[in-house]
Amino acid sequence: MKVTKYSGELVHYDEQKLINSLKKSGADQAMAETIVKEIESEMYEGISSKKIYKRAYQLLKNISNVHAARYNLRTALLGLGPAGFFFEKFIAKVMQEQGFKTKVSVKLNGKCISHEIDILLLKNDIVSMIECKFHSGQDAKSDVKVPMYILSRFNDVKDRKYDLFSAKRNISKCIIVTNNKFTTDAIQFGECSGLNMLSWDYPQKNGIKELVDRYRVYPVTCLTTLTKAEKDQLLILDCITIKDLILHPDYLKTIELSHNRIKNVLKEANQLTN
Repeated sequence: MKVTKYSGELVHYDEQKLINSLKKSGADQAMAETIVKEIESEMYEGISSKKIYKRAYQLLKNISNVHAARYNLRTALLGLGPAGFFFEKFIAKVMQEQGFKTKVSVKLNGKCISHEIDILLLKNDIVSMIECKFHSGQDAKSDVKVPMYILSRFNDVKDRKYDLFSAKRNISKCIIVTNNKFTTDAIQFGECSGLNMLSWDYPQKNGIKELVDRYRVYPVTCLTTLTKAEKDQLLILDCITIKDLILHPDYLKTIELSHNRIKNVLKEANQLTN
């Protein structure tokens, strides 16, 4: 059977790939196989991968909100758009979990022009800059023009000293982050130019999806017990991750959730971080 991808390309349906994605969300083998069997009974030639994903999410949610939240992570990252500012804040949170000090949206004068740097990092006395490329469509990829452009920005600031993190420092590393994927040429150019690259699935076994699971730093947009409007309200309040929500549960009162709903949201949040 053929499946239509987000890009419109027809590919062969891969049952094992679907089972693996369900198991990565926390479902056991029996649960994953039950869900896949239900989906396959409803499938037809040319069905979209989006429909398969939505159906899998619905069936998973009927069993476990937490499994559904993890399964929904990539879509949840899209919920940090459309401008991408909240995605930048989220990536800063991911870096903080790894022991970095961070600054978001920093204006610096380069050798030639001024720049607004998305994120600055400090660890082991090394300052790195992060430039984020946010895509609001799930199938969009960052091509080679992205690292080429960002390399030119990095070259304009790397030879100057700035007052950063309470000292005069150089920016010695550059990291490019996207919520989706890089093209092969983009990765090849970035690696050849000494740039670090981070995407949904790159580096292998150390991409965004692995980092989020490893450090339990899930965005609030993945919660299944909140509506999209409520998630957007939390983002505006600077409540970016589930850990932010657990530390400041009064945010849920601010957006006027009932006592019972607050209880359910916090239950899901705590289960995700444990």
